[in-house]
Amino acid sequence: MSEIATATPEPAVVKKLTLNDRCDSCSAAAKVTAVLKSGLELIFCRHHFKAQEAALVGAGATIYEEEDED
Repeated sequence: MSEIATATPEPAVVKKLTLNDRCDSCSAAAKVTAVLKSGLELIFCRHHFKAQEAALVGAGATIYEEEDED
């Protein structure tokens, strides 16, 4: 019996969003990063993320939401 090496894919390294990061759909501050299976990163304000959330999750995107600072 031969052994088959299986590797666990490395998680995407997603940079912390700053005030300079803007939604890919509008000019609002970006709060959510969606990483598609292809590795493409999309950033959204909360409004545009909510509008696209079902499609992104359905496409298997990994979602990273920034925590609001109080």
